[in-house]
Amino acid sequence: MSNYQGNHNYNQKIDYVLKVVLIGDSAVGKSQLLARFARNEFSLESKATIGVEFQTKTLVIDHKTVKAQIWDTAGQERYRAVTSAYYRGAVGAMLVYDITKRQTFDHVAKWLEELRGHADKNIVIMLVGNKSDLGSLRAVPTEDAKEFAERENLFFMETSALEAINVESAFLTVLTEIYRIISKKALVANEEAAAAGSSSLLKGTNILVPGQEPEPERRISCCSSS
Repeated sequence: MSNYQGNHNYNQKIDYVLKVVLIGDSAVGKSQLLARFARNEFSLESKATIGVEFQTKTLVIDHKTVKAQIWDTAGQERYRAVTSAYYRGAVGAMLVYDITKRQTFDHVAKWLEELRGHADKNIVIMLVGNKSDLGSLRAVPTEDAKEFAERENLFFMETSALEAINVESAFLTVLTEIYRIISKKALVANEEAAAAGSSSLLKGTNILVPGQEPEPERRISCCSSS
């Protein structure tokens, strides 16, 4: 049933599970971005994340049902021990800084180095300048971030979790790009299998993240009207 359009069928077959990690200094709004994307929520009394947590959101890309598994971690140094497990299996990353705090942008290069040291080399990365609603307090010019993103071959977007500006676009851009890459890989694998006389369809299972789904799980469709 690949033409699923986001209704409330909780038994819907999931075609792909895509793990995306949020990284960046503490207090840049990583958890708020996740809450806005996964649940369309924002809390003015957000507390610091302790350790690691993740949420899921199910959406449809090109008639395929994709479950985004978004992982969030504390930005503080003392939680960096989670590094290797946190990055394992990630196919996308949101590298977040606060446009009003220059130091959080200056640390982006360090985060990117760590990400590339632990994650798959083909990981899709978006640089996210959060808190764009605080334009009068801006400490990081958009041009600086654009230049860094172009130099490092990253996607780039400025967002406001508070005002829900570009949050969905940022996540969907990353997820759509991941999907484009893996569906192309699956197509090549299928063609190779067919050429070898095999009729089995390979579904790019290397991007699935097995054994990491919480029970009971909460699926949120992208297109429901409720």
